[in-house]
Amino acid sequence: MDVVIESIDRTGVEYELVECDPGHADTAAFCRAYGYAPDDSANAILVVGKSEARPMACCLVLASTRLDVNGVVRRRLGTRKASFAGAEETIERSGGMQIGGVTPFGLPDDLPVWIDQRVMERAQVIVGGGGRDLKILCPPSALTALPMAAVVDGLAKSMTG
Repeated sequence: MDVVIESIDRTGVEYELVECDPGHADTAAFCRAYGYAPDDSANAILVVGKSEARPMACCLVLASTRLDVNGVVRRRLGTRKASFAGAEETIERSGGMQIGGVTPFGLPDDLPVWIDQRVMERAQVIVGGGGRDLKILCPPSALTALPMAAVVDGLAKSMTG
């Protein structure tokens, strides 16, 4: 997707495009097939607030953690309930990205990008590339260079507790 490449190019940060088999686009399968550690893979997850306005944010968390949808995310969205966006709403509100390929790069300008603090502690992370056949390997500084990006402490929880 040209909009994704244009977006990451605007950050001025070096990155690498990593092609992948669309059948291995989901994080666990990708990490196994291509040798990336879950601690170096960041999932971009679109979350919506369950209210009439349907506020949405793109949340970036390490694959080794679990997004705190019912705590931090829900409160930040300002709704009583929140959930992962479904496949159709993800495509519609992201500008055409499918689950398994969602990236924070190239999202609509009004969509907040919330990055868990743990992502910022990695030297590099691999994120979706806008489609199920592409990933982007970049330093976390590329993520915080996005206009709607904010680092959020506690956005994710450890898988063990």
